[in-house]
Amino acid sequence: MIGLGIETSCDETSISVVENGRIIRSCVVYSQIKEHAKYGGVVPEIASRAHLEKINAIFAEAMNQADARPEDLAYCAVTNRPGLTGSLMIGGMFAQCLNLTHGIPLVTVDHLEAHFHAVMLNEGEGDFEFPFLGLLLSGGNSALFIVRGPAQMEKIADTLDDACGEAFDKTSCGPVIQRN
Repeated sequence: MIGLGIETSCDETSISVVENGRIIRSCVVYSQIKEHAKYGGVVPEIASRAHLEKINAIFAEAMNQADARPEDLAYCAVTNRPGLTGSLMIGGMFAQCLNLTHGIPLVTVDHLEAHFHAVMLNEGEGDFEFPFLGLLLSGGNSALFIVRGPAQMEKIADTLDDACGEAFDKTSCGPVIQRN
C-alpha cells in the first residue's frame, strides 16, 4: 500500500511517499529559513505564501522520486493540527484537491503525535510497546508525554520557554532511536 504524507504546519513544506506505513520511498522538504531570517522568526503570512508557491513542485518531486502516480496512492495523510492556521490550510486544501480529483481518501494527522511515530519509519525495528514516555523538542514545543497508543497522548510536563525545542527543530538531522 502506498500513502502520501503532507506536512505544512509551520515553515517547511514536506511531502513523502511511504510504502506499507514504514518504508520511505521519497521525502522532499522545502525549508523557508531564508525567507524568515531577516525577521528573526517565522512570519505566518510569509510562511503560508511560501507553501502555496512550492507545494505543487514538492508534490511532483516526491512522486517522481518514488516513481509513483496519484492513482497509486491508497491514502493521503495531512497535518491538520497544531500549527499556523494559514500554513495548515495550504496542506489541507492541497490534500482535498487530491481527494476531489483522484478520489484519494484523506487521513488527518496531529503534528505532535506524528513526531513520536516517525521513529517507526525505515530505521525502526518493529512497533514500540505502549505506553511509552515521549520527549518532544521541536519548534515551539518542549514537553513530556505519556503515549498510550495511537491518538492517546497525555501531556505530563512542558516548559514556558520554547528555546530548546526551537534549537532542536533547526539542527535536527532526523529521529534518534535508542533501545536498551
